[in-house]
Amino acid sequence: MLLYKQYKSEAIVLVIDFHTHSFPDELAAKAIPALAEKAGIPAMLNGTVKGLDRSMKDNGIACSVILNIATKPSQTEKVNSWAAQIQKDNKNIISFGSIHPLYENWREELKRIKELGLKGIKFHPEYQEFYVDDKSMFPIYELALELGLVIVFHAGEDLGFAPPYHCTPDRLDNVLRHFRGGKIIAAHMGGYNYWDQVENCLAGKDIYFDTSYAVGIMDNEQAKRIILNHGYKKILFGTDSPWKDQGWSVKRIKELCLEPEIEEAIFCKNAMELLGVSVR
Repeated sequence: MLLYKQYKSEAIVLVIDFHTHSFPDELAAKAIPALAEKAGIPAMLNGTVKGLDRSMKDNGIACSVILNIATKPSQTEKVNSWAAQIQKDNKNIISFGSIHPLYENWREELKRIKELGLKGIKFHPEYQEFYVDDKSMFPIYELALELGLVIVFHAGEDLGFAPPYHCTPDRLDNVLRHFRGGKIIAAHMGGYNYWDQVENCLAGKDIYFDTSYAVGIMDNEQAKRIILNHGYKKILFGTDSPWKDQGWSVKRIKELCLEPEIEEAIFCKNAMELLGVSVR
């Protein structure tokens, strides 16, 4: 039986947005304009949790996953504490922590992330300046996965950075060879603007893709082909809010004209199974 929420005048299946970003209020006012200028794209929201909550209510989003990033080693503990607090204060928010690769006490912090009740961690190899398949990162991945944490990577290009890019599909494939069966997600349909390479070396392998800042930008036929060839049970709906509107992103998935059970899996079921949660 499908669970429905109302999106404007159109009934859609329950939606979990697996890829969003928010900042503390005082930081959002500075960070959002700076990031928008760096990437050359406008923000759809003000970057606060309250702004995200309003967007969720307006667009029928049942739950959003906030992906936090420690861009400096010194930010790591503060970022994770804030992630835990916003998850505690907002019943419709699931918040991920982050580990900066140069943070020395990463072992203890990964264990604290688990104790705080966070479901996973986000890495951004561009902002954090590391190659995803650098073997010095493997002990961090290994412990995170042993603790049952989900790992999300920003994958492919980032509009605010110039090449070479640090998390390309071929490099992700190198990681997968060492971590079979791990709960790993490649954002932006496996690698923003690397979708041909995604089809060649990642499609069908044991990794999740999220649809954020990809479906609606890439060719619809290629998006549908990747979903079907990779396996729809490994696809998670995401928006990259505030950089894309949540309602717009829902419509772009629906334009693919997928079977109802595939839509349900992408919009909510896959996320609930991966995270071990039930959203009502």
